[in-house]
Amino acid sequence: MLLRDILKQKGADVHRVTPSASLAEAVDRLVEHNIGSLLVCDGESIAGIITERDILRACRTHAGQLESQVVRDHMTGLDQLVTGKPDDRISEVMGLLTEKRIRHLPVLEDGKLVGLISIGDVVKAQHDLLSVENHYLKSYIQG
Repeated sequence: MLLRDILKQKGADVHRVTPSASLAEAVDRLVEHNIGSLLVCDGESIAGIITERDILRACRTHAGQLESQVVRDHMTGLDQLVTGKPDDRISEVMGLLTEKRIRHLPVLEDGKLVGLISIGDVVKAQHDLLSVENHYLKSYIQG
């Protein structure tokens, strides 16, 4: 199974925030959409990603100041952003997410954003695949 297959099921909707948005605004969007990350975009250009972990770190050092703190100062920038491609196999992506200790992966095709997947999306896809495989194996064994 490929990332493209996950995106077909999940859809390509990606929630975004600007680099100049406050952390409070980012938190509001995360809560509103029940998600763990926002892609940071400056116009049509990807600038990075901000995750719940980034915001927790900011809370530790800037407690009570989320309105005055901006996303740009706490996000993972483009130079450190780990991305995937639609043709990446989910088994390889699971390894990448585990190795890099990240939970969200922007998916790019020819430099253009086509979606954002989470480790939960990958685990669900792998589980679904194994469930189908298990069903067919049981059917084969039972004749």
